[in-house]
Amino acid sequence: MKTKHIIKFTLALLISLSATAQEKKWSLKESVDYALQNNITVRQSLLDQKLAEQDLISAKGNFLPTVNASASQNWNFGSFIDQNGSRISRDSRGNGFGVNAGVTLFNGFRNTNLQKQAELGIESSKIQLEVLKNNISLNVVNAYLNILFNREAVKQAEEQVAISQKSLDQVQELVDAGARARADLLVSKSQLASDNERLVNAVNSVDLSLLNLSQLLQLPANENFDIQDVNIDLTEAVLAYKNSNEILSYALENRPEIKGAQLNIDNAELNYEIARSAYYPTLSLGAGASTSYQHLQGQKDVLQIVTGFDATTGEPIVEFQKNGFVEQIENNLGYNIGFSLSIPIFNGFRTKANVKRAEISKERITLALEQEKQTLRANIEQAYADAKASLLQYESSKLSLESQELAFQNEQDKYDLGVSTSFQLEQVRNRLINAQSSFLNAKYNYVFKTKVLDFYLDKPITQ
Repeated sequence: MKTKHIIKFTLALLISLSATAQEKKWSLKESVDYALQNNITVRQSLLDQKLAEQDLISAKGNFLPTVNASASQNWNFGSFIDQNGSRISRDSRGNGFGVNAGVTLFNGFRNTNLQKQAELGIESSKIQLEVLKNNISLNVVNAYLNILFNREAVKQAEEQVAISQKSLDQVQELVDAGARARADLLVSKSQLASDNERLVNAVNSVDLSLLNLSQLLQLPANENFDIQDVNIDLTEAVLAYKNSNEILSYALENRPEIKGAQLNIDNAELNYEIARSAYYPTLSLGAGASTSYQHLQGQKDVLQIVTGFDATTGEPIVEFQKNGFVEQIENNLGYNIGFSLSIPIFNGFRTKANVKRAEISKERITLALEQEKQTLRANIEQAYADAKASLLQYESSKLSLESQELAFQNEQDKYDLGVSTSFQLEQVRNRLINAQSSFLNAKYNYVFKTKVLDFYLDKPITQ
């Protein structure tokens, strides 16, 4: 019985979660935030940042000493010199152990510049991530606005279908009553078919724009994917800026593209200093400890020690002391410490060529900064011109729409009085439809162009 209740509860929960998922409508901010958190390119850029952090750890490690331990096992056959300096002819085996440490004291500030370069690498990776996020945000906003635009186009198309259907019904009644020619009925049917086609195309555009946004979010294809409707109020459509100079001034100081280009110059300067460091001598400090063990095959590890001489014969008195592994390791332990100085004199002009390449690269990257500034200036001036033109287009299309609405109403009244024909009415209505389409295009074009200006000013574009 309990099992049945658990199954029912689980099914109900799954149905509830499924319904919730289907009813979810993405807001603009949610869409942008999700894209920034889950986009694969963004995640790769975050990994690049982590790699840059590891480069910094490695660069800092250049200042620390290196410590290495060694161990060896060897076998000797035939004649060799033993640990006492005597030549013997016997097979043996031995071990060697050592620990060595070294640290670079000076190498022309190469390590210092490598650390600075690694720190710049982290800053550069952060800026590249910021540029990537900015571009993704702008693409998502554009895709979101495109959905809203297509939905309004659907609403307009549905209204025109309703008007065409109503007109067709009226003409049908008049034709049946003999008050209108059958040709008027054919015109109305043709217009209804044309409006239905326009509606189908508008619906398809909505589906495609939803698919485009879901792909930008890197979500799997889902027929239930949807966004929230946004009421765009353009009661006061004005540009917030008199010219592009204000935007450009801010962008040149704050845009990540310019900061990234400046960091590239700093990095090139460090590359130049690193190349020049090869002209300087390198001073290192080293220290170590070593010991060894040796065993003669078939013989015990003993050491012969002369303790005195026989008073009668004068022969040495010899004692055997234990000389095993531990004893030899202790007795053979030695230490060393020393400095090493390497002075470069000539290496086939490689250092000179490397310095010259670094100098040329620095000049090229300096020009790249100027090119980036020129590109930014051109983009902002174009964006401002586009926004200004879109505002004029919006105002013009709004007046045109109002004029066409009045013209259509007037023609409708004339048609109802029998003064105008169906063909004339549909001609005027087609002009109204074109005016509605132009107004809708101008409206969303203006909204997006103003978002682009906000983008260059680092203002939120999700509001």
